Formats: sequence, C-alpha cells, structure tokens
Amino acid sequence: MLGVLLTIFFVALVFVLVSIIKFKLHPFLALLLGGLLMGILAGMPLDKTAAAMAAGFGGTMQGIGIIIVLGVALGSLLHVSGCTSQIAALLLRVTGTANTPMAIALTGYIVSIPVFFDAAFVILVNLVKTLSRQGRVPFATLVTALAVGLITTHAMVIPTPGPIAVAATMGVNIGWFLLYAIIASLAGVLVGGVIYGKYLGTREEYKNDFANAFADELSEEEKREKETKKLPSGELGIFLIFFPIFIILLGTVAGMFLDKGTAAHTLFMFIGDKNIALLLGLFMGFFCLRPYLEESFNDLVNEACTQSGIILAITGAGGAFGKIINETGIGKQLVEGMTGLTDGTGALVLVAAFIISQVLRAAQGSTTVALVTTAAIFAPVVTGLEGVSPLLAALAICAGGIGLSLPNDSGFWVINRFGKFDVPGTMRVWTVGGTISGVTALIVILILSMFTTSLPGLL
Repeated sequence: MLGVLLTIFFVALVFVLVSIIKFKLHPFLALLLGGLLMGILAGMPLDKTAAAMAAGFGGTMQGIGIIIVLGVALGSLLHVSGCTSQIAALLLRVTGTANTPMAIALTGYIVSIPVFFDAAFVILVNLVKTLSRQGRVPFATLVTALAVGLITTHAMVIPTPGPIAVAATMGVNIGWFLLYAIIASLAGVLVGGVIYGKYLGTREEYKNDFANAFADELSEEEKREKETKKLPSGELGIFLIFFPIFIILLGTVAGMFLDKGTAAHTLFMFIGDKNIALLLGLFMGFFCLRPYLEESFNDLVNEACTQSGIILAITGAGGAFGKIINETGIGKQLVEGMTGLTDGTGALVLVAAFIISQVLRAAQGSTTVALVTTAAIFAPVVTGLEGVSPLLAALAICAGGIGLSLPNDSGFWVINRFGKFDVPGTMRVWTVGGTISGVTALIVILILSMFTTSLPGLL
C-alpha cells in the first residue's frame, strides 16, 4: 500500500512540476490541481477531496496568514526608512573590512528575518558590489555569504512564513523552536555562506573579480540626496527586528514559570502569541521610524497587503496540497513503514524529513511550499513514533528547504540577474552554497538528537 501511495504522490509531484515549468501554469493553480489529482488517484471520494483542499488552505491561513502580512509590512518600514543599509554599515564597523564576508552573511541573516529573500537580496546587492570594489574581496564570495545568509534564515527562523507553518503543523513550542533554529542555522550560514564563499573566491574565475564591471548606478543628484537624507541608526534597526522575537521568547519563558490561569500568565501568553508580537512590533517600528518615512503608514500597510496576496495564495495552496496528501493515509503508512527503521534518537526520521523537504524544494522551487507540504506529511509520522522530537523533526524539515535551488526557483534568477552570473556560476554560488548550509544545519540537528532527553524543550 505504501508503495502505491508513494507512486501516486510522485505522479502528483511530477504533474505540479511539469505544469509550472513546462506549461507555465501558475503555482497556485498547479498545487490545487496536483492535490486534487493526488486525492482522485488515491481513491478518495470527490466530496472529501474538495473538503480537504478547502480545509488545508484555511488551516494554513489560520496559522500564518496574519503574520505574513505583518512581516511584509515591518520589512517595508525597515526598507523605506533606510534601516537595512544602516544595519549592514553597523555590522561592518563591528567586524572590520577583513571580516567582510562574515559581516555580509550576518547582515543577510538578520535582514531576512522580517524581509523576504528576493526583496532583501535586491536591497543589499548594491552594497555588496561597493564592498567588493573597496575591500577587494571577490564578488562571488560576498554574494555567496549574502545569499546563503538570507535563504537560511528564510527557511529556518521565524517569523518567516515557512518555519511558522512548520512549527504550527508540528505542534511545537515557538520559543524553543526559535532557540534551536538559531543554533542550527548559524552553523549553516558559517559553513555554507562564509567558509564556502571564501573557498569560491580562490577559484581562478572569481578571485580577481571585484565587481569592477558594475558601474555606479546612482546619478550625482541621487548621490547628494542619499548623502543628505536623515537615516535611522543600525542599532535601532536591529532592535526593531528583534523586538517581536524578544516578546515571543518572553511569553515562552513566562509560561514556564508563571502559574496557569493567573492574570500575569494570561497577559504574557497573549503578548507572546506570534500574531500579537508582530503586530506590536509593527506599531513599534512605525513609532520609532516615523521621522524617516516619506509615505504614510496606511500606504505602507496597503502595499504590504498587496505584496502578500501572491504569497498567501501559494502558501495556502501548498497547505491544501499537503492536507490532501495527509488525508490519503500516506502519513499513517509512513508511520508503519518507519517504526521498525528508527533507533532511539529517531535519526533516520530526521534524515527522511530533510530528504523529502529537499526533494520537494528541488521539484517545485518554493521553500515555503516544500516546508508546508513536508510538515503535513510528517506531523502524523512523528506523533506515532517514540523517542522522536517533534521540534527536531520540524527543524530537519526547515533545513531541507534551504538548498537545491534550481532554475524553477525565482530566487535562482534573482541571483543570476542581479549578480550577473551565468547559469553554472549561479549554481556554484547559490545552489551549492545553500545545499551545504542545509546539510550543515542537519548535522547540528542530528547532534542535538543525541541529547533529546537531556536538553530542554526537545520533548
């Protein structure tokens, strides 16, 4: 039975992939049709298939819909106020020119918490060009550091949509999830972004490329305007990024020590909710950045709602696809198939979660869709197995969404276009760097699994 379901699952995935790449069908429609195909081929009643599709979409929106819009709005505030560039400048002052790759990787890591990957890369790539020329650091080295820093955070650190969806689906504590995600993701950025980026810069085709081919794209008038514009401090930008994260962590810690049912416990649980925390973060951002904004707060929120539409649609469709997959019984079959294959640490389950997430990421290009779909499959798997940490399984899924970005991924072409690499060069910088980061994060997660019963929050 498992073999039949896996075959049907593969057919549905191929359908989605071919529909998007070959026939240019919108991912929203391709995912919905792929889910319906999965349900029909698996013998689900038509009415049950349609209901599962709607339930999957709605359930996903319930978990991440609000936070996506708020996250985009906060990112817009930071961008239009000039905070992102100031964060980069601050990190460079702290690390020094000699450690430019590390500074850029950390910049990408931090900025990608509230800002989506594509936008963040476009925002920061000109800074990378300048630093490459001025510091005579190979351009490929800095692009690798930036891109890997951005995508690793995007795949693993809340409040980006994918990790939020995974944490919600797997039913894990947000605070503990965030703590261990930071540990694993930083290791991935260090190895896949900084160390691999420096190695790439030693290759003959990259070692003397200091972005000299890029002309200064600012006019003299734009330069003067940029130089005279009042900008917020980098310290303020970092504070605003971490403000909602701090509130979430505060709620988690307070929940551990305060008695349930008390007014204090209720209050901290309320403000520690991810949606409330980010809402408070958005208003805090507006309050602090108001002197640096040239457009109204309502205009920024309106733009955020508009930009979020496509993200919400595709993410919801991924949830619908995952729900139908789960309703076919593939999760139960995987439980039965894996029960006898796992040891006490559940290491094989973690590896399997990583691999499936990675395969889905490569197949259809979207990190978020890969994470949402894999989480829907593995939630019942982990529930049915003893000794397996749902939190570590969630992190393994997220790590699988980092690498193997292929030409069917929009991020691939962002790197290609704005970095002016050829396709093989883009794969060296972006695909390989991200894959190394994901595998490194998985190794850290496997090490943590050895201490499942002794480390707090894992079970």
